Amino acid sequence: MSELITAELVDLDLSATTKDAAARSLAGRMVAAHRVTDLDGFLADVAAREAQMPTGLDGGIGIPHCRSEHVNAPTLAFGRSGAGIDFGAADGPADLIFLIAAPAGADDDHLTILSGLARRLMDPEFTAALRAGTDPRAVAALIRGKEAPEEPEQERVEAGSQEQERAETATEAAGDTEAAESVPFRIVAVTSCPTGIAHTYMAAESLAAAGRAEGVEVTVETQGSAGFKKLDPAVVAAADAVIWAHDVEVREKARFRGKPLVDVGVKAGVNRPAELIAEARRKAERGEIATATDTDKAPGSKDGDGDGNGSGTDHAHFGVRLRTYLMSGVSYMVPFVAAGGLLIALSFAIGGYEIASAKSVADHFVWGEADSWAALLNQIGSAAFGFLVPVLAGYIAYGMADRPALVPGFVGGAIALTVNAGFLGGLVAGLLAGAVVMAVQRVPVHATLRGIMPVLVIPLIASATVGFLMFIVVGKPIASLQNALTDWLNGLSGSNAVILGVVLGLMMCFDMGGPLNKVAYAFAVGGLADPTPGSLKVMAAVMAAGMVPPLAMALATTVRKKLFTKTERENGRAAWVLGASFITEGAIPFAAADPLRVIPSVMAGGAVTGALSMTFGATLRAPHGGVFVVPLIGEPFLYLLAIAAGTLVATVLVVLLKGARRTAPEAAEDAGADGSRVTVAA
Repeated sequence: MSELITAELVDLDLSATTKDAAARSLAGRMVAAHRVTDLDGFLADVAAREAQMPTGLDGGIGIPHCRSEHVNAPTLAFGRSGAGIDFGAADGPADLIFLIAAPAGADDDHLTILSGLARRLMDPEFTAALRAGTDPRAVAALIRGKEAPEEPEQERVEAGSQEQERAETATEAAGDTEAAESVPFRIVAVTSCPTGIAHTYMAAESLAAAGRAEGVEVTVETQGSAGFKKLDPAVVAAADAVIWAHDVEVREKARFRGKPLVDVGVKAGVNRPAELIAEARRKAERGEIATATDTDKAPGSKDGDGDGNGSGTDHAHFGVRLRTYLMSGVSYMVPFVAAGGLLIALSFAIGGYEIASAKSVADHFVWGEADSWAALLNQIGSAAFGFLVPVLAGYIAYGMADRPALVPGFVGGAIALTVNAGFLGGLVAGLLAGAVVMAVQRVPVHATLRGIMPVLVIPLIASATVGFLMFIVVGKPIASLQNALTDWLNGLSGSNAVILGVVLGLMMCFDMGGPLNKVAYAFAVGGLADPTPGSLKVMAAVMAAGMVPPLAMALATTVRKKLFTKTERENGRAAWVLGASFITEGAIPFAAADPLRVIPSVMAGGAVTGALSMTFGATLRAPHGGVFVVPLIGEPFLYLLAIAAGTLVATVLVVLLKGARRTAPEAAEDAGADGSRVTVAA
């Protein structure tokens, strides 16, 4: 196993002034050390991770990091900045910058070492030594944990796996004999972050250290990239309170039900562990118990900002949880949409639209006839499409109440199709199923019945209840609403169609693959389950608008190269293909680097494209494919004209906005061996 960091990967006089330039400078050292194979591809992955959540920590630390297919060995580069670089920490710029690179399929041993470093960053003596170091070789050894091999604690850090085992088992309260005379307050905690490399383990170490200082026994389960070792059930049962410091869903969260719960984002676990421990103790003193509803909240939903800094009630942030539930259903539905929709589109390309009325291929199939193959593709795709509403409903319910809610969710979705309630019926059925299961889970039952509750009692009661509600109570009204919506879409013309196109275009381009983008996309593909002229226009407008952001960035980097860094220009070349393929996320690196100029520009372009697509009456039967399904588009030339117009508008705006802040045309040129840009801000 190669060394995680060497002297060549240490820069004690980092001259970069922005986080992008710092990442480029340190990543350049990784390329020179043959640890990173594609500099620009790796930096794009770093930028995408940075866009999820700032990586600055209190205490002057920045830890940009990612897992990337362009990394061939787990690697760490370290830079020390005299002026400080803003990584989004609340207390100001960072002077200690660690760039952590992990391969997409990194093994647990390497990731354990990375997690050990993350924990050591919580040690003030360690960071003080980094600030005082003058020799890159000594600093690299210090980071590797080799500066004092005779000390057992440093040997545990060197071993890595032993350190993780220590952090994931009960933390000794004080280590002295007096502590054994009384039982300390016990807390079990779970930490996790989107990448699972740094914040996960830093929060774990921070909570454990705060527990030692407070005389509290803290046992931490890290659900990170180095593995998921579940807490001993006996430890959970003996705990007095629970802390979740997480930005992704806690796995197997029902284990913690019935205990006082503090639910915050992972950065709260890093920055203010003592407050979280104090809050857990207060909840335990008041006798607050986590119910089924509490243990099914969205990550960080206590305050809705992912950092757990707010003080609002759960009810005040119901919208945050509702969005999470709906996105859970949509994310599981999308693969069915892609597979089924593209198969149907391919069948139309081979056999024409009339192939939809062909006989079943189980009864009639001729190997040498193209129409038979087209009918086969159409019927396979239609079968996949038949799962859209049940899968949507089932996984909305799953997002609310875990596995016991899957059966009533799927049943409710199937009934929605039976009563012609369609896509809206599936949404309602999923929410009803989740709510019913959560209500049943609140009912106290004898210990002898708990084993059969999730596999028999809850699915039985919840399915019967949801079935009754969908068949008798809400199914028909929703079906009427669905029919009204369908009639409205079919009757869209003039200004109404243009307004809808503008709204859909804005939604597709605002967060480029995020929740609003997914809502607009789900609305469009829901109409393909029972296509009408109106729903086909909506699908066309949504895909056209979604292609604009990457195409606009690609065009902007081509016509005004000096406004963009070398990395952005490289990303711009890839964005041509991504945009043409309807992969809106291709514009994310640009939006992450300059959101105030890029996002409004592409939103304007998307709105123009959506409006023009609806005005031209373009239709689309495929839910994906970009320019590669143009033969299946109604009014294809006008459709491409709408995309070109929106792309041009977005390009002009982003060029004007970026150019307005510059006072010298040479400001965008790359300068220095570290690859950073010198810019003159207005």
